[in-house]
Amino acid sequence: MLGLAKQPVFVAIVLILALFAIGETMSPGFTSPDQIVRLLIVASLLGIVAAGQNLVILAGREGIDLSVGSVVSLAVIVAGNLMDGSNANIPQAVLLTICVGCLFGLFNGVGVTLLRIPPIVMTLGILGVIQGLLVVIRQGVPSGVAAPMLANFVSKPFLFGLPGILWLWAFLGLAMAFLLKRTVFGNRIYAIGSNENAAFMAGVPVKLVRIGVYVCSGFFAAVTGICLLGYSGASFANVGDQYMLTSIIAVVFGGTPLSGGKGEYTGTMLGAILLVILQSILTTINIDEFGRQIIFGGTLLVLMVFYGRGKGLRV
Repeated sequence: MLGLAKQPVFVAIVLILALFAIGETMSPGFTSPDQIVRLLIVASLLGIVAAGQNLVILAGREGIDLSVGSVVSLAVIVAGNLMDGSNANIPQAVLLTICVGCLFGLFNGVGVTLLRIPPIVMTLGILGVIQGLLVVIRQGVPSGVAAPMLANFVSKPFLFGLPGILWLWAFLGLAMAFLLKRTVFGNRIYAIGSNENAAFMAGVPVKLVRIGVYVCSGFFAAVTGICLLGYSGASFANVGDQYMLTSIIAVVFGGTPLSGGKGEYTGTMLGAILLVILQSILTTINIDEFGRQIIFGGTLLVLMVFYGRGKGLRV
């Protein structure tokens, strides 16, 4: 039992069950099938953006992407304006939005690897650039509407009574497991996260791999923005800001230390579910947004003590 208590995945499952019990006690119907599906939809949005964050953190060197929230916000606006409520516009909107996300991921990767800018500084700078772009693009006026097909995919039953986004998230979980465990790229991520110098001496293209994980982070942030557009139906200011901190907490709670080199996406998925349930309970008891942010920040600090640093930083 002591061994299980040290496993983040086991702890996450126990806490999820405990929070469901608390939620049902405080608000009867909290664990109803419809409510659980709604919570999973919200968790899937967090889980998708956290997939990219997971790869960046796994690659080590204190890697972190603080720009994911702003990329999500930009993706919502770009996708919404390109779709403009028409199903016929979905393919080009999705393609161009993903290209925008990958482009900013590329900027982050190049800045961190070639320019040797610390990840926190680089991604924070990109965050500021995107926020400035959002002000210019929006001009203070909301714009962009989701296509009906996208909205139905995210919120309506798609297969076996479950929305399409949950099937997309399940597929993503399998794809991430395959990527990390069965591909050369995944093995290289673990290698440079465990010991970058040793990986370089072994012939691993460290810079290309590190650029690749930041591009993946931009990709997943863009996909999240597209799905979030379908969930909300339209764009609104700074809609992605909520994912900057929570995506990091989900990854760390899932068992991936910020030193990198170990961890998996399954734990991150559980971490996303846990955080969404916690947020729902906090909303139920009428805690304001600033109070939720304080709790999330405190949660991250506690997780850092137990899981976040591993046995020591790697070089």
